[in-house]
Amino acid sequence: MKKSYSLLAVVLFLVSCGSSDNTTVSEVIASQNIERIRTKKASVTENLNILEADLNALEVAIASLDTNENIPLVTTFEVQPQLFNHYLDLQGNVKTRENVLLYPEMAGTLMQVLIKKGDAVKKGQLLAVIDNGGISNQLSQLKTQATLAKTTYERQAVLWAQKIGSEIQFLQAKAQAEAQKNAVQQLEKVLAKARILAPFSGIIDQILKDPGTVVAPGGSGSEIFRLINLNHMYIDVDVPEGYLGAVTKGRKAGVYFPVLQDSVGAIVRETGNYINPNNRSFTAEIAVENPKGLIKPNLNARVHINDYTSEAALLIPQSVISENADGEQYAYVAELTAGTAIAKRHIITTGKTQGDFVEILSGLKAGDLIIKEGARSVKDAQSIKILN
Repeated sequence: MKKSYSLLAVVLFLVSCGSSDNTTVSEVIASQNIERIRTKKASVTENLNILEADLNALEVAIASLDTNENIPLVTTFEVQPQLFNHYLDLQGNVKTRENVLLYPEMAGTLMQVLIKKGDAVKKGQLLAVIDNGGISNQLSQLKTQATLAKTTYERQAVLWAQKIGSEIQFLQAKAQAEAQKNAVQQLEKVLAKARILAPFSGIIDQILKDPGTVVAPGGSGSEIFRLINLNHMYIDVDVPEGYLGAVTKGRKAGVYFPVLQDSVGAIVRETGNYINPNNRSFTAEIAVENPKGLIKPNLNARVHINDYTSEAALLIPQSVISENADGEQYAYVAELTAGTAIAKRHIITTGKTQGDFVEILSGLKAGDLIIKEGARSVKDAQSIKILN
């Protein structure tokens, strides 16, 4: 311990004084001269690297000469290529396109409400009936007149085929039959507006009007039902533009719902073609299956989109990675030489991080023994004892 304090004192002295001149760091900073400060920093960094190399050499010498020196105990693991999937974490809300308010298309009294809140309904199912104000009686009369006009036309056509009667009588009968037919069709369309049908299959989420209420089309407050389909849900998320080439249609995704404490698998169904200038992002639509009906519109969700995959990645824990004075990252590898284990520092280049593991792009190879426990206490070229 006394030896360590002495070495530390030497390091601090040289770092504070430098070696190229007698000017102290405090004096250089006080000068407020950027070039002098940069020069001083380069000098201090150079001295620090030299000291670090000297200290490592001294440690090796001490380890080889002092039989009483304690050899660090470490554990190792062998790094091997493995499948690596990286996921982009985003926040989003559940949505559905089939979430609508149903409005009346005809003014009148709401005569019947044929369903209850929470009922599952099919597309085209009759939900409610509005008083048609006698239109059904008018339609019956029109149908009678249309039947008569059709019969008259058919008989007139037979007579005209036999050259009996005039052509104008035949044409008048034909025009009258077509006019009556069109009148019936138009009135049937008007009468159909008195019947409120389900535009798609779903669940009646709200009944906003009771039987006997006078309703009218259009305007706020005229809604009668809210109909929701929970079978085809999706989540819209904003993806940073930097992932434009990585987050594409068909990418695998995972969705976690904090409220439900449940996760489901999903895919990216669509991606947007527009970059939002306000937050430099584009939208991605994640399709979500909802067989149990527990996922509701506007539910908060955490989305994990697979933006990168490597079939043979080298992964090591973040805890075994350190950084030197130059900002370089390194890890210690246990190398066996003549039956002796030595800790060797390897400068590494890291890639993406997922959880507690980091992808190594360079500096390590398959089969290397990475020092795990004790990685923070060993020195480069120091003898070590591997427990495992």
